[in-house]
Amino acid sequence: MKKSAIALAIALGTVSFHSAAEIRINGFASIIGGQTLDSDDTLYGYDNDFDMENRSLFALQLSADLQESLTATAQIVGRGQNDFDAEFEWAYLTYAISDSSQISAGKMRIPFYRYSDFLDVGYAYRWVKPPQSVYNLSFSTYNGLSYIHNSTLGEWESTVQLALGSVDDDIVAITYSDEAELNNTVGINWTLSRDWFSARAAYFATEASISAANSPELSGLLAGLTGYGLTQQADDIAVDKDDAYFAAIGIAIDYNDILFDAEYTQFEVDNSILAKQQQYYASLGYRIDAWTVHLTYEHNEDKNENDEFNSVPLTITAPNGVTIPVTTDPTNPNAPYLRILVNGALAGARAESETWSIGARYDFHPSAAFKIELNQFDNTLTDQKVELLSFGIDLVF
Repeated sequence: MKKSAIALAIALGTVSFHSAAEIRINGFASIIGGQTLDSDDTLYGYDNDFDMENRSLFALQLSADLQESLTATAQIVGRGQNDFDAEFEWAYLTYAISDSSQISAGKMRIPFYRYSDFLDVGYAYRWVKPPQSVYNLSFSTYNGLSYIHNSTLGEWESTVQLALGSVDDDIVAITYSDEAELNNTVGINWTLSRDWFSARAAYFATEASISAANSPELSGLLAGLTGYGLTQQADDIAVDKDDAYFAAIGIAIDYNDILFDAEYTQFEVDNSILAKQQQYYASLGYRIDAWTVHLTYEHNEDKNENDEFNSVPLTITAPNGVTIPVTTDPTNPNAPYLRILVNGALAGARAESETWSIGARYDFHPSAAFKIELNQFDNTLTDQKVELLSFGIDLVF
């Protein structure tokens, strides 16, 4: 879907469908620029050359009331990093079962995080982008069903969402672009709020398959293990119909002019080369008239468990009783052992980082805000520090 999709949507929005529905159009945009402060440094898609496209986007959301409790919603987004080519981010139908519950079907946002529903609407939060140590999954939508029920529990407002569906997309996993399928995805998130406080918990389970075709190293390693008949060891590092889960908890405080947000998440694919991911952030903000200043700390740790190492034997015994070294080339005494390569691959998935961010938001217009933010990312394994300065305008219309 190219830029013509937006033009078509605007044209359709000017037409009144008396026999069907009237389409309501809303939109949002982010015009963001940024660059790292030292040469050769990269962070979140930025380098030392000033860039106005990486995080900029324009979007339209179309909503049609089809009457009798049925609505249709579509969201079309053009991202600067994709040359502003427009794509359908959302496309789903919603049926209101009652005043307190509804069911939706189609392509929707996966409700992993507190800010999932308005992840692209920068105007809805104080950062230039939500903390990337936590908001780091490279996919955000799924195809399937969603059920939402709103109720009150004493003085608390409760929202429960159930989700069921699948993901079929290219994601960042083994490399920066891998074919992935997440089948039989099922999850729940529950939000409780009262006055100035809210808490949220989410849990999702799925069956994950991620292609290793774009990684010659991993593909060769899998082939080598299979060639020795070590199919179990190969299965334990391949991502092929493996159970996976995502879990999250978070709280939010908006008391007078004091803001506080914190989220903790875990993500793991069992019996695979992918490391278990644990990350969290805590952010404190303060409103001063039209300004909001904030300070955020983030931590991320990806690590495979110790019992996943040394699973490949150094030698195997052939049917004739001959001992064969399990290496990349058993005829070469200097060839590396596959155990060392597997251990290296598991260790190479490890990552650990801390990020400090300081920023400000200025609401200079009822529908627009200017933001500026400085991020300092510290790779604690390599002791490499990268600083990123970004600023721009978020607006809704």
